[in-house]
Amino acid sequence: QQRNSKKPKYNDPWARREAWRSNPLFGIGKFHKKLLPGFGTAVVAFTAYVLAEKVLEAPQPEKKHH
Repeated sequence: QQRNSKKPKYNDPWARREAWRSNPLFGIGKFHKKLLPGFGTAVVAFTAYVLAEKVLEAPQPEKKHH
């Protein structure tokens, strides 16, 4: 009879120390995605805006008339 069939067995001595990473509450990737949705898109859009402004507003050489 298996009473503790729900408990995971840790054969690896480091597995128990790393088990918290698979917890959905502490998952780093999932946490960041939910924390700032759309942040990556905003960074790309802002970078494109700044680059376009730098290229289009480049200083033009002044022409001397006399």
